[in-house]
Amino acid sequence: MTTAPLLPGFPAFVNELAGTLAVHSQFVLHGNLRDLFLMEPPGRPARPVAMLPLLWAALAPRGYSCLVCYDPVDGVTVFPPQPVPIEAAQRLLGNRVIGRRPSLERLRVHLAKVVGVAEQPPPEGGTAGPGPGEPTPDPRQPGPRHQAAAPAKRDPTVRPPVRAAVVIDYAARITRVPGQLDPAERDFFLYCQKLAFTAEPFETGQVPGERYNPIIWLTEGERDLPAWLTSGAEPIRTIAVGMPTLGERERLAEVVVPMLPPARNPGGAAPAAEFAKLTEGMTLRAMTEVVRLSRDRGLGAGQIPDAVRAYKFGVTDNPWRHDSVKKHITDGERVIANRIIGQPRATGKTLDILKRAALGLSGAQATSTVSRPRGVLFFAGPTGVGKTEMAKQIAELLFGDVNAYLRFDMSEFAADHAAERLTGAPPGYVGFEAGGELTGAVRRNPFQVVLFDEIEKANKSVLDKFLQILEDGRLTDGQGITTYFSECVLIFTSNLGIITTDKTTGERVQQVQPGMPYPDLEATVKAAVREHFTVTLERPELLNRLGDNIVVFNFIDRDSADQIFRLQLTNIVRTVERELQMSLSLTDQARDQLRAACTIDTPNGGRGIGNLLESNLINPLARKLFDLDAPPGSTVEITAAYPGTATAGPRIEARVTAAGRAL
Repeated sequence: MTTAPLLPGFPAFVNELAGTLAVHSQFVLHGNLRDLFLMEPPGRPARPVAMLPLLWAALAPRGYSCLVCYDPVDGVTVFPPQPVPIEAAQRLLGNRVIGRRPSLERLRVHLAKVVGVAEQPPPEGGTAGPGPGEPTPDPRQPGPRHQAAAPAKRDPTVRPPVRAAVVIDYAARITRVPGQLDPAERDFFLYCQKLAFTAEPFETGQVPGERYNPIIWLTEGERDLPAWLTSGAEPIRTIAVGMPTLGERERLAEVVVPMLPPARNPGGAAPAAEFAKLTEGMTLRAMTEVVRLSRDRGLGAGQIPDAVRAYKFGVTDNPWRHDSVKKHITDGERVIANRIIGQPRATGKTLDILKRAALGLSGAQATSTVSRPRGVLFFAGPTGVGKTEMAKQIAELLFGDVNAYLRFDMSEFAADHAAERLTGAPPGYVGFEAGGELTGAVRRNPFQVVLFDEIEKANKSVLDKFLQILEDGRLTDGQGITTYFSECVLIFTSNLGIITTDKTTGERVQQVQPGMPYPDLEATVKAAVREHFTVTLERPELLNRLGDNIVVFNFIDRDSADQIFRLQLTNIVRTVERELQMSLSLTDQARDQLRAACTIDTPNGGRGIGNLLESNLINPLARKLFDLDAPPGSTVEITAAYPGTATAGPRIEARVTAAGRAL
């Protein structure tokens, strides 16, 4: 009989473990442990199995009789739970150990028996006695007065009666306080480290070759166990268990998709291939749950996208497919043009990107695009020209609701720890329970516009989060919950390229000026954005993810300023009527005076016009109405408006009448 070869059709991490049993006495498996894994023996169909069945399938051909499993909840169990493996475990540990939850001191004794090291009694003065149903040590055989937490030298004649492996599951939960070991926990891990060096491989008659009876630790994070346990310990091999590859997802899809009713669109993409692409970043277990959800909701193979969406977001309805979205985008050019004044080029490019997003064609040139955000826009240009207002209009345009708009001011995310606000603090830190501001909001409403205002003010750690969102379409928060951004439209705004600071003198220099031809302004702003990401931030990869989605806004001209003035003045009149139940009007003279005073600050855009309207109209109007104690139902006619001077502020002349008499 020859040594068992590596197993074809098994995951790489399993073959790595099974192929090094002769040189490593312990293994630490970390990462994607709770997933299902494909077993594909030659000549047999692939099937997904959990971790324990997978380990058993790899170890059984190498002569192992059972897996002795331990976790803090169930205590000591045997896998597979069948008579022959249970009998083998009882030969190792005794008849009354299985099903018990031993103390850490007693667990050390059980590990020594399986590994094949002479049993050591618990340290003198130990607080824990034998576990329930376990034999009591003979008091006539006392241990050393100050017993160290290390196994005695192994008697070379001692051999475990059976070949077995110990699987310690949920190993990170053995400690009461993560990162802080009490004396019993410290002694336990020290004992296990010493076991790794003391154990020796041995040979049985079943399968030739010397191998260890290994201890296999299962833990989510590589550093969940004490760092010194594995540091420099060559007998302990650390193996990462990664997320499934596209090939593994495709092979699983070929197994599970036939369980669904046939696709109704035979001319479309193969359901299995589509399923594999739609589940990028998901586990194989999640794929099987998507199929289970599909069957529960009566969805066929042709409705795989709806099933994946239902699993990710809890809804099968896709607002992007509503006819109203296409209609709103079609009407959007007229609607937005009436609200975003003087930006025809920016409006046209924005609508092109939204049409692409509505059809699901964003990034269609890439191999896999299903997990990326629906749309990405980068608004750049002078202040006050409508960048933030455009984001609000897009939210209403796409989803019919301005509340489907989430804004983050990046000036609030300039500190080193700012990224934690977006995704939540890690375990053990203040605010961990609250979760992330961004991830929580998107989970509550996955179909929305997310605006990151003044992106150039964000900390570099925040930009790393954006890179992950733009590339993978998802973020995992501090609590380990994954949030998907694949149905969002992301908008970044920036004032880069308008004013720069001279590196030598520190003087601020205006790079672009009102009246500058739009092609020149666009080229200057885009060059500044490119330099900022590639040179200043050293994040050219983030700029590459933005691609050609940079939309440059222009300065507003005189005609646009007049339109904005009329629009904002109309808003003031309506607000007075709504809030004060008063009628407000202006004579032509007053209107012309206000226009001249309020449109003088065009470089600051619509916001500058609004600020001047507030100073020259709203403040003096409020003062007059307040002083006159004008009642609801009054009529107010402004006859003149005078801007402020060096000695006096702005003032107005107005006729206020109530109940037919002047006030």
